[in-house]
Amino acid sequence: MKAKLGVSALVLLFLTGLWLVAAPFAIGYQPAGAAYTDATVNDLWIGGGLAVVSFLALVMYAADALRELTRGRHVGSPTGDRTP
Repeated sequence: MKAKLGVSALVLLFLTGLWLVAAPFAIGYQPAGAAYTDATVNDLWIGGGLAVVSFLALVMYAADALRELTRGRHVGSPTGDRTP
């Protein structure tokens, strides 16, 4: 249950970061062809950083889950057996 909640939060953060990157252009507060406004620069940096960090966390979680599965251990198993 904790893993599903964590992955869901990371996916939500990733989508939020993507929205922040797209928002200045989707909503229209960045004029076409004009120099980037301070709000646009802020959204691009914060949204891009949030998307990158959450994506890397998702990749690390997936890599850890695959490593556990290849070792014959199931992620979130109720027994918690961690013997090799």
